[in-house]
Order: sequence, then C-alpha cells, then structure tokens
Amino acid sequence: MTTRHHDLTEGGMVRRMFGLAVPMVAGTFAMTAFQLADTWFVARLGTGPLAAMGFTFPVVMVTGCVSMALGTGATAIVSQALGEGDTRRAARVATDCLVLAFLIVTALGLIGIAVMDPLFRSMGAKDDVQPFIRSYMTVWFLAAGPCFLAMPANSILRAAGDTRLPSAIMIAGAGANCLLDPLLIFGWGPIPGTGMQGAAVATAWSRALTVLLAFLVLRRRYGLLARPTWRIGVLLASWRQVMHIAGPALVSYLLHPVSLLVITRVVAGFGTAAVAAFGAGGRIEMFAYLVPMALGISLVPLVGQNYGGGRYDRVAECRRYSERFAMLWGALIALAFFLGAPYLAGLFARDDATRQALVLYLRIMPFGYGMREVLRYVTLMLNAISRPVASLGLNALYLIALNVPFAVVGARLGGLAGVFVGVVLAGNAGGLAALLYSHRRMTPEALGRGADRRAAPG
Repeated sequence: MTTRHHDLTEGGMVRRMFGLAVPMVAGTFAMTAFQLADTWFVARLGTGPLAAMGFTFPVVMVTGCVSMALGTGATAIVSQALGEGDTRRAARVATDCLVLAFLIVTALGLIGIAVMDPLFRSMGAKDDVQPFIRSYMTVWFLAAGPCFLAMPANSILRAAGDTRLPSAIMIAGAGANCLLDPLLIFGWGPIPGTGMQGAAVATAWSRALTVLLAFLVLRRRYGLLARPTWRIGVLLASWRQVMHIAGPALVSYLLHPVSLLVITRVVAGFGTAAVAAFGAGGRIEMFAYLVPMALGISLVPLVGQNYGGGRYDRVAECRRYSERFAMLWGALIALAFFLGAPYLAGLFARDDATRQALVLYLRIMPFGYGMREVLRYVTLMLNAISRPVASLGLNALYLIALNVPFAVVGARLGGLAGVFVGVVLAGNAGGLAALLYSHRRMTPEALGRGADRRAAPG
C-alpha cells in the first residue's frame, strides 16, 4: 500500500533538519562500518593487502561518484516535483534515472576490467601489490552495476522525506557485510577463505541486498517506481532533467577521486607504509563525518522540496544553520582525533612505520574537516536548487586549483607531513570561498530573483 510523501515545506527548520538527520546517523555509521569492516579484516592479512585497499579506494570512489551524481540529480528533481505536488512526474523520473544508473555503472565496470593493470600501475602500485588488487577488483568491477543501484534508490527515498527506511536499509547491508567478510576472507568449516577476493564477494552480496530492499520500499510504500518504459522520447525527457543536475554533479564528484588519485601517487613516493596509512586514515576519518554526513544527506530533499514549493526563506534558513553546525562539529572532531591518534593508529596498523604515519595523518588532517564540510553543504544545496554549475565551480576550485597543488608543494617542503598540511590548507580555503558565495547568492531575495528568471518565457 502506497503512502503520501513527507511534506518538508512546513514545520520548524531546525526540527526538520535534525529530524531528517538523526535517523541517518545510524545509516551513515553503517556506511562507515561497511568500509571499515573490509579494511579491518583485510589488515589482518598483512601490509600488502592493506596497501592494495589504499590503491583501490580512489577507483571504487569513481563508480560511487557516478551513482551519487545520478542520485543527486534524481533527488533534486523528485523532491522539487513532490514540493510542487506532482507525484506522477516524480515516479517517472525516479524510475528512468535508475535505468540510466544501471547502464552507466555497468559500462564502467566492464571498462575497469579491461584497463585494471595499467590503471593501478599508473597510480604507483608495485608488482608485489598488484595480485592483491587484481583479486579484489576483478569481482568488484563485475558486480559494480547492480550493486551500486542502492545509492540512487536510497536517494530517491530521501526525496520523499523518509530517512528512517534508507537508514535501516544501509544498516542491513552493513550487517550482512560484517558477517560475510570474516567468513569469506578467512573461511569457516567447509567454506574456504579466499582472502581479498572474499572481501569483494562479501561487498557484492551485501550491496545486492540493499538494492532489493530499496526497490521494495520505493515500489510498495511510496509508489515512486513506475513501470519501466522503452519509449525513447520519455526516457530522454527524464534523463535530460536528471542530467541537467547530475552532469555537473558527476564532474564535481569525479574530481574527488581524481584529486585523491594524484595525492595517493604523491604519498606513494614515501613508501608502502605511507600508502597503507593514507588509505586507513581515509576510512577512519569517516567517523568524523558521521553526524555531518547525515545532515548533508538530508539537505538535498529538504532544500529541494522547499525550493520547489517557493519557500526561499526556509532554504536560506537551512543554509545558515548547516554552515554553523559544520564549523562547530569540525572543531570538536579535530580536538578528539588529535588526542586519540595513537590509540586509533594502534587499532588499524600492524607495523611501526604504518602506525607512525597514521598518527601523523590523524593529528593533522582533522583541522580541515569543518570548512570542508561547509563547502560540501553549500555545493549540495546548490544542486538541490538546480544550480549545478555553481556547485561544480566551487568543487573545482577546491579540488583542482587548491588541493592538488598544495599537496604537491607540501610534499616538497615538508615530506609526508607537508602533504597533510597542504590538504588542510586547501580545505580551509575552499570552505571559505563557499561561505562567501552562499552569503551572496543564497539569500531569500537572490533565490526569488533566480527563480523568476528561470520561469520567464523565452
């Protein structure tokens, strides 16, 4: 039985923001646990497999970025349609977007199989690490298409104002992964352990479960899955709406793994232990983003519905509260990670060199979290109000014009610590640019003028 979507255009904005965000804390924790389970269990196999995970992280992000971009586009259009009261259009766009996501991500998986060895060699992966990478990524590339449909499907659920069920779905997937990882990596009884390949198979089966659950909820609870159509005109019309936002958003999201790939290559110059620490640090710091990530995930449907309903005052209010929260949370996490770095490094590193590099990472990198989160919130909200080019511009400024050059210069001036300091400085500069932009272009008056220009004929 289908139910009406949750109306986010009424009620106190703080209550709405955190009412959506709080259920997602458990979901974002589950997403982090999903990644950390692989890292923690693979770390038991040794430094070589752990380094392989570090090399795979940017590549895995590419497929994730495609799915997130399509989900962002669908969420923005679906939430705006729901804010306008057009449920039929919302269901059509949601369904056609999932078809597009499957086609694109499956194609990327096939391309990944073809270029796997030269790709990771170009990132600096040595011959002793390549077999571990190949064992993991062969399975991962083959399962990429169907498994990554969970991201846009859950995004569409959030467009309906529901964060509880998407969170429950993510928890189910993470739980399955935590159970399957040790079973398939190390084996148990008649089930043989297959090491890195087992980690990839566990990930594939767990993500497949989340896809099934998300589709069931979309169809039966909210009626946001229509019958698939083969009418090219209908598909293209939906895809154009989604890609208007997803196209620039995709470029924005892809800049993240591109930037990370370059920085990983810089870090690789300091040895395998440095890469292992860099990869492990990237996963550990996901805990720093649990609460702010939950809020960020909620911003697109919240802003999208209010923008579609003409509530520009509520959009500006949402911007103000989210920016303040990001800076406060970043300061608290920086202090906590600085003090707890030795303990955390001891949990995820098995040798002294990796442990020392990981302590360095955890004592420097968190001082950029707050402003990086401000940047992320502003770019998400720009996508929600159909301004993806502005969102892309801010991301490009940070990731290409600031992040990579600062990391390279930092490596030359201060070694591995210099890389981390460079990344922190770039994040703070990018966040400041986003803050200044949003205070000029995301006021109620500016939003109203922009909407009037788009609505004007011709």
